[in-house]
Amino acid sequence: MFDRKKLGEIEKKKKEWVEGTLKKSLERFGVKESPNQFYSPLDIKDYDFLAKEGFPGTYPFTADIYPSAAPGSTHLPGSGHLMTGGGLVRAGQYSGYGTPEDTRDYYRGEIARGRRQGPNQAFDVPSQIGYDSDNTLVRGEVGKVGMDLDKIASNWTINGPLNIILAMYIALAEKRGIPQEKLRGTPQNDILKEFIARGTYIFPVKPSMRMVRDTIVYCNEHMPLMNTISICGNHMREQGATAAQALAFTICNLIAYIQLGMDAGLDVDDFVTRFSANHLSGSMDFFREIALQRATRRLWARTIKERFGAKNQRTCLYRPAQWARQGDYSCTVQRPLNNFTRAVIGGIAGALSGGNPGVVPPYDEPLGLGWSREALQLNEDARRIIQYEARLCDVQDPLAGSYYVESLTDEIEHEAEQIIARVDAQGGTVAAIEKGFIQQEIARSAYEYQRQVENGERVIVGVNAFTDENELEVLTNRLVPYPYDAAKRAQAEERQIANLAEVKRNRNNQTVKGTLKRLQMAAKDETVNLIPPILEAVRVYASIGEICGVLRDVFGEYHFQIRE
Repeated sequence: MFDRKKLGEIEKKKKEWVEGTLKKSLERFGVKESPNQFYSPLDIKDYDFLAKEGFPGTYPFTADIYPSAAPGSTHLPGSGHLMTGGGLVRAGQYSGYGTPEDTRDYYRGEIARGRRQGPNQAFDVPSQIGYDSDNTLVRGEVGKVGMDLDKIASNWTINGPLNIILAMYIALAEKRGIPQEKLRGTPQNDILKEFIARGTYIFPVKPSMRMVRDTIVYCNEHMPLMNTISICGNHMREQGATAAQALAFTICNLIAYIQLGMDAGLDVDDFVTRFSANHLSGSMDFFREIALQRATRRLWARTIKERFGAKNQRTCLYRPAQWARQGDYSCTVQRPLNNFTRAVIGGIAGALSGGNPGVVPPYDEPLGLGWSREALQLNEDARRIIQYEARLCDVQDPLAGSYYVESLTDEIEHEAEQIIARVDAQGGTVAAIEKGFIQQEIARSAYEYQRQVENGERVIVGVNAFTDENELEVLTNRLVPYPYDAAKRAQAEERQIANLAEVKRNRNNQTVKGTLKRLQMAAKDETVNLIPPILEAVRVYASIGEICGVLRDVFGEYHFQIRE
């Protein structure tokens, strides 16, 4: 793209600048190296606009996955709000508490106030690891965290027992006379990142991957509107992964999931269009987070096209819930209102990275689960100001062509490719997880990050710097009640145990035993898709704990250990 003769002139001028103007300035300050850097065309000598950037909505999607925003409709990520006008009806903010009835009532209130368009369901930990609420192992955890089915999209943040939840959703739709082919939604179902970072796994890696395969194959045949997976880099990032590691390991997981479908006889263009992504979390490194999103769009598309031979451009789209943002781990308990400033910086990065401004999380996130309405209002207004007053979303990929951002995009992509090659050399993601390779790599990065914080090399305002007695702890008053009913949350466990006991009393337990026996036999045959026998079981009210208990007996449980 750059004229070679002109590059030679620039290189000559740079040498003169380094040895003259810059050197004199550094000598004046008594330092040998500049504390900041300057980038020029020399840092992107081989930049090819069409090969590395392209126009929005065209391969390799570096600029944007869409050619333009949808006229008249703008979804503000994480808010659950839709601006007036046409467009997709999307699920709202990730949430859930207490019993199913409590969360249902909370959602209804949110929908009535215009704050939500469908559920984005948080499950309690017992559900995520396949236990019933009456199991003594999970006492004290039940209910913590936490419409017309063919008219909404439902999101479920659950992985190990996802197929059971999916079967329950199908059974509920059947009772309401809604065919499963009309159901739409997005299950998380990214079990590999559970082994790598989050920890709510149940079965060993290979049978767990079988369960993901079953989702992909079943939905491809029977539920064409249902996404089959939401691949998550954010949990690895929050666990300590660097930007390049989060990208690389996300792509490694993508490769493993695509291979599952292809090994089952599916064509890449037939099923990968139903893959979505969560996000890669972030940091306070503003330009690096913008470059990370650009590198991710490009590397995701290149991987699907070049490694798997996708012919449909839509197959190659990286479709995350959010773009650049700050990481939740960047929030601090100390001087919590500073988290709002951090979130706004992340929102600006989001706008400049090819998406809408994700001003997240609310400033009181580190003070406990559940956010105040005041914090949510600040975030909502910050998004609006970034978008409608500052108009930072008016131009797609506005930093395209920046010497620094293009160089940084290439750097992150190249580093991620090197990590992917190391995972390939281990035998792929499953083998790398079983050996503990990926977990150890992230642990090393987490240690290095913490070391830098503790020795002051990495400055965190109000934590390891600017903490003397002259600094103020600025607080806000709460103006509206806490969104979750504390009394209901405290009583949730006992109410849910009573509900479960009633279900087990009123169902035909002999029929349930028969379905569980057939599920056990099916689980022993690796070629059998388990969703049909699971669906048979939930239709007669077999519980998540009973079904997972059967599968535990066949598959065993996963226990992390490092293998040489």
